[in-house]
Amino acid sequence: MVRFIGSFFGGIFTLITMGVLFAALSVGAIFYMYSRDLPSHERLAQYTPPTISRIYSVEGQIIDEFAKERRLFVPVEEIPDLVKQAFISAEDKNFYTHGGYDVTGMASAFRDAVVSRGENLRGASTITQQVMKNFLLSSDKTGERKIKELILASRLEETLSKDKILELYMNEIFLGQNSYGVAAAAQTYFNKPLTDLAPHEAAMLAAMPQAPSQYHPVRAKERVTQRRNYVLREMWQNGYIDEATYEAERQLPLRSVQNGDFPAFREALPPRDYFTDEIRRQLSGSFGEEEFFGGGLSIRATVDPDLQEDAARALRRGLERYDRGQGVWRGTGKTIPADQLGSEEAWRAALAEVEVPRDVEGWFPAVVLETGERSARIGIEGQPEDEDGHFIPAEDVTWARKRLENGRLGPKASRASDLVDVGDVVLVRAVTKDSDGSFVRWSLRQVPEVQGGFMAMDVFTGRVIAMQGGFSYQDSVFNRATQAARQPGSSFKPFVYAAALDSGFTPATIVVDAPIEVNTPQGLWRPKNASNRFYGPTTIRTGIEQSRNLMTVRIAEEIGMDTVASYAERFGVYDRLPAFLANSLGAQETTLFKMVAAYAMFANGGERVEPTLVDRVQDRFGRTVYRHDQRICEDCQSASLNPGAGLRVTSQRERVMDAITAYQLTSMMEGVVQRGTARGINLPVPVAGKTGTTNDNKDVWFVGYTSNIVAGCYIGYDQPRTMNGASGGGFCGPVFEEFMRSAIKQYGGAKFKVPPGGYFINIDRFSGARLPDGATGDNVVAEYFREGEEPIFGLGAMVDGGFQMGGNLPLFAYGETDRGGSSATVTTATGERVSVPSKADFGTLSSGGLY
Repeated sequence: MVRFIGSFFGGIFTLITMGVLFAALSVGAIFYMYSRDLPSHERLAQYTPPTISRIYSVEGQIIDEFAKERRLFVPVEEIPDLVKQAFISAEDKNFYTHGGYDVTGMASAFRDAVVSRGENLRGASTITQQVMKNFLLSSDKTGERKIKELILASRLEETLSKDKILELYMNEIFLGQNSYGVAAAAQTYFNKPLTDLAPHEAAMLAAMPQAPSQYHPVRAKERVTQRRNYVLREMWQNGYIDEATYEAERQLPLRSVQNGDFPAFREALPPRDYFTDEIRRQLSGSFGEEEFFGGGLSIRATVDPDLQEDAARALRRGLERYDRGQGVWRGTGKTIPADQLGSEEAWRAALAEVEVPRDVEGWFPAVVLETGERSARIGIEGQPEDEDGHFIPAEDVTWARKRLENGRLGPKASRASDLVDVGDVVLVRAVTKDSDGSFVRWSLRQVPEVQGGFMAMDVFTGRVIAMQGGFSYQDSVFNRATQAARQPGSSFKPFVYAAALDSGFTPATIVVDAPIEVNTPQGLWRPKNASNRFYGPTTIRTGIEQSRNLMTVRIAEEIGMDTVASYAERFGVYDRLPAFLANSLGAQETTLFKMVAAYAMFANGGERVEPTLVDRVQDRFGRTVYRHDQRICEDCQSASLNPGAGLRVTSQRERVMDAITAYQLTSMMEGVVQRGTARGINLPVPVAGKTGTTNDNKDVWFVGYTSNIVAGCYIGYDQPRTMNGASGGGFCGPVFEEFMRSAIKQYGGAKFKVPPGGYFINIDRFSGARLPDGATGDNVVAEYFREGEEPIFGLGAMVDGGFQMGGNLPLFAYGETDRGGSSATVTTATGERVSVPSKADFGTLSSGGLY
């Protein structure tokens, strides 16, 4: 019997031993099988997570940020102990004692699942295991993934320190609201740095990993509060906070940015605009989207925030001035249902959800609450209600007619209800008295149909200081300064004249202003001047001042369109310009960005300058990976300079045109502003520039510059159509002037620098005749000629471009903006004053040519 009992128990022991051995071998085989071909955990030692790229102004202020995963990397040494303790208490209280996985925690989770019959299922993954899952594995809930996770976790514990593992975890973990890592989450939920978090706030962050997409601090406030209090209790039980702190913190309400308890971090930043979005577009192309959105780049922008606001304001006024002149009311096209207008709380909540532009200075979204016999009562976002309410009075709407559903225009409005109905979402601004700024009334506003762009830059460095790509970025993100390819029209003509001046022309050269006919595959082309008149032999100065089309075509034919095209391509206006005569009048499309950059080379004396929106880019480690200014400062490393000495800066920039040519052209374009097509511009410093108006007034331009700042404006419909009565000088000129008044206060201005190697001669700007040194009068202008050049004056220097000159052309004409009478008095080359009858002409004189 004893032997039988011994044999029985011996068999059981053998069976158990064999079973355990078999199980161990099976587990070992499984772990061996899954341990092969695992991803390498060693690369985590060089962890560089996707982090936010930020754009800074020249003053070092954050003006925008970009990220697909909003993360701010923080070294573990800079994470407060309180925050570490909160996450360890919530996720892995044995973190500093286990070897990668917690057997006790796994057994406890298994026991709870059995006791609750599957109702209380909780994870037992350690922080190390979560790091492996987040970095190297998927989130699939499978046994295979769990086994791999355990293997990798144990390996990682042998490779990295506990603090390094905790650093990986606390910077990688998703905590809801597109926030990755504890630093970004603290900013998102509390707008605080980690060092300013209270225990209950740190506990709330530590509550988030359990269900980050579901734990919204407003919509799931009760669940988040319960989880936060659980974390606080764990912190107390683990000895990180005392009982008094625990009791006090758990009683505090759940406060967050989302609940309106703290201002959002984004509110401290200016609204995203065309400037920073263009930086995104350009740097995404240069560095790649992955690096831009996740590389943690620090980008120093060239923008001047004050002048950027001035540029936006000036362009908006210009666009709105034209739009209101059309007298058509379109509104926003958005409405709020009547059942959401019953209470102030209801309509404010509904209005906040409506997408309308909120980035226009002084404009507010509003909803029409009721209409009366004359006025309409409105509720305005961000404006408190008063006893009487806010109203749009009848006198504010008399400028407009409503666009009806059938496309026709209704009668001219005489009361507010002629334009708006109850529930209409509108935009309004306060009208105030100019004298004292006191409130007058609320006025209806609308985003204009007509659009445009504006850009300003430093002529020597290429630093773009302001860029506005449309009326409102929130209304339309399309940047018309850089992306809209439009015909520059007459604003292209300076490149024709520059090519001519480098091809033997002088400021005194006479060009025939007479009819032209050109046979083209599309038929006979007959270009005309804007005035539909012809002025006979005219100096090229007057030609550019008055923007004479016929003279420009003759010049282009004389020097060859290939020459004109090469100049335009050299200046970067076009990559390739077909050699068609029509292109001398700006028929080929280009962008405002390219035109402004090209004009900068006129202003700086002919040196190539590349426009940039960025001064410098640094990577996440502070290394400079891009710097725009490549000039060499020879004295910048010196400890001191000699008294009266300045820094010596060497530029290796390419010269794209002769300095004397640049000055001659600038001098002639000063005349455009003084007495030509841009004569409405009045600034306290010398200004040069050129207007542009295309056929049928579809695009209008002005590009101009002072001695240090160049700026350009373009206005036109996105789908080109005629703008009645529009011109470059009349529409873009005021925009340029308003902006430059602010720019001049900051940057100043001086006379344009005269390059060496030339001399001045007085000439008659009408006839081109040489005048004595002491000659005076409106007709006298001092032109700059090259040394060694023997200019030919008067009709001896006449150019017709090879076209027939025509008959009965005037011998002398004042032009579009000069007054004339029955005769003109001029000073001859000998100093005599003579009178030329207004009817004097060439009779039937003509020159040889194509016809």
